[in-house]
Amino acid sequence: MPITTETDLEDRLSEPTSEAIDAVSALTGDVLLLGVAGKMGPSLARMVRRALDAAGKKSRVIGVARFSSGGEEWLRSHGVETIRCDLLNRDDVARLPDAPNVIFMTGMKFGSTGNEALTWAMNSYLPGIVCERFHQSRIVAFSTGNVYGVSPVAAGGSQEDDPLNPLGEYAMSCLGRERMFGHFSRTLGIPLAILRLNYACDLRYGVLVDLATKVWNDQPVDLAMGWFNTIWQGDANALTLATFRHMNSPPWVVNLTGPEQLSVRAVCEQFAHRWNKPVRFVGAETDAALLSNSQRCCEHLGRPRVAAEELIDRVAAWIERGGRQLGKPTHFESRDGKF
Repeated sequence: MPITTETDLEDRLSEPTSEAIDAVSALTGDVLLLGVAGKMGPSLARMVRRALDAAGKKSRVIGVARFSSGGEEWLRSHGVETIRCDLLNRDDVARLPDAPNVIFMTGMKFGSTGNEALTWAMNSYLPGIVCERFHQSRIVAFSTGNVYGVSPVAAGGSQEDDPLNPLGEYAMSCLGRERMFGHFSRTLGIPLAILRLNYACDLRYGVLVDLATKVWNDQPVDLAMGWFNTIWQGDANALTLATFRHMNSPPWVVNLTGPEQLSVRAVCEQFAHRWNKPVRFVGAETDAALLSNSQRCCEHLGRPRVAAEELIDRVAAWIERGGRQLGKPTHFESRDGKF
């Protein structure tokens, strides 16, 4: 079924899988989402609510953020309670309700160049505050594939046990985030999972949206980062909930992405052929890119419902219809680690 409206899109993004429902049915107590106001947070929070409802559980779902751009009314309309909080303020965090299940989504990427101090505070200092406050909880924490740095395209993507080689202060601060979660997981015995995500796609944003928009608007496409992974955000949401079955101390780490290794050139040529448009490339591919291997994810959490080809088709159809975009490019093509 085609996705023609944002209401339909939000319904699809928040539709839980049977595995997600099974995972939340085993949870005891409320679910707290920290940093819920980001691109992925609202649909994930709604999926948690829908999965709990499907499992017949009355646990609360609570979304926490500053909500500087709004979004509270939408969440509340879908059964998600909201709390305004500056997570860097220890007093604010201390006043948050206890919750045995925490999803940590907060972080800073765009605008990090030139604002490095706040980037480190958000990405590396804040996890310590959260772990101390919720040391009796189970925590699912989002990270990024940027902690790996680039790897040979022929190798099939970085794996969870590969050495980490972050480039730039954003990626280094994200490694700092993982190290803080790892430290407190070990010292306080917190069951924890770390999800290295790249890249979620939600028709209104994502790498595929970036590329399709350039082709649609006859803009040049940079081949500096010639290969990428992506995953339908609805699948990323569902696999996140399945992660609650794999908590550990020290943390269990998994790459959260699709299994396909996609070529920027080939994807853009596919869009161009569909629209009978020319596509202009600048630069050239190299033999290394920011890529993650999703084998562990597929084996332990499940395979995405939406394959890359279907996701490409959805993005193209959305742009053809003039579907709204968030205007938040991923800057995935950056090879210098500056965002």
